[in-house]
Amino acid sequence: MKKLPLLLMLLALMACRKEDGVQNKDPNTSSSVLNLPEVPFNYDPALPNYLTQGPVADADNTPVVNPITNEGATLGRVLFYEKNLSLNRSISCGNCHQQAKGFSDPLTLSDGFDGGKTGRHSMSLANSRYYANGRFFWDERAASLEDQVLMPIQDQVEMGMTLDSVIARLEKLPYYQDLFTDAFGNAEITEARIASSLAQFVRSMTSYNSKYDEGRAQVNNSDQPFPNFTAQENQGKALFLNPQIGCAACHGTDAFIAPGPRNNGLDAIITDQGAGINGNAQLNGKFKVGSLKNIGITDPYMHDGRFTTLREVIEHYNSGVQNSTALNPPLLLPDGQVRQLNLDETEKEALVAFLNTLTDEVMVKDEKFSDPFKE
Repeated sequence: MKKLPLLLMLLALMACRKEDGVQNKDPNTSSSVLNLPEVPFNYDPALPNYLTQGPVADADNTPVVNPITNEGATLGRVLFYEKNLSLNRSISCGNCHQQAKGFSDPLTLSDGFDGGKTGRHSMSLANSRYYANGRFFWDERAASLEDQVLMPIQDQVEMGMTLDSVIARLEKLPYYQDLFTDAFGNAEITEARIASSLAQFVRSMTSYNSKYDEGRAQVNNSDQPFPNFTAQENQGKALFLNPQIGCAACHGTDAFIAPGPRNNGLDAIITDQGAGINGNAQLNGKFKVGSLKNIGITDPYMHDGRFTTLREVIEHYNSGVQNSTALNPPLLLPDGQVRQLNLDETEKEALVAFLNTLTDEVMVKDEKFSDPFKE
């Protein structure tokens, strides 16, 4: 009989704990699993004029039917870091595109879900919205960013899933009900909605807070010396923009990105077809040109990660370009021979100094681009 009062006391304590929210807390609710603000982050902020006008704005590949919204990009952020998108729940998109590395991978080839290696280096995602032809992957096999974001999920090395399996998993996770409802008006989970939200998040990764941007905002055009630059950085910028050097011929505009694929003379004999994968011989050896924003922290470089430092990259263009079919014209002399830049050591160091001004420390530390999952 003495056990009855004790039992009653335990029941009363449990009831109190349930009332104050301690008991029966669902471990799968958004607040338990995700670190998200009550008011969504602003994923489509006002950008500097040099990114909203002229050639940069003209290159924006954002579809009219999928503009960046705060709710859509928030959902995309969660999906970007969602390990349930991989077969054994071990990796997410964020494993191969690390924020601290400018959304690239420090590994030459990225690790897949089961220990396999990707075929090429993981490209930085910064300024993806400004790639004019709108195609993605090094070989441009994806016709749009909306197509691209679904492909790694289904790749048998990278994440190993089917989209039907992904949808089935997400439907069992309660926190996606509110996220999809906020983004699309109801909780239905579809391939198209997954693609749209992931694409919104990636397109929101616009870089505009580097030392370069600080200087660019103080002058009328990029040809002028930047007041915040050192003499060495301004020298490097002048070399970069010099048509005789040719850097800006590929990495043009203030987004530092080309409108389409280029052959930059890595190999005389082409063993990786690149954009020629679909049978167009004129594209053999040509690869998508990513933005140079954050280039100082996105090593290793090139589609195969063959260069580990910016000095090596500069030396390639200075003296290592190999002539081959469809070599990018700025790399050739009028007689068809490869252009030798003949840069001296001072000029090489100046170019490195300038390229390091493109690092956007705000972007690579911004919470709105970070992993929202609580450990």
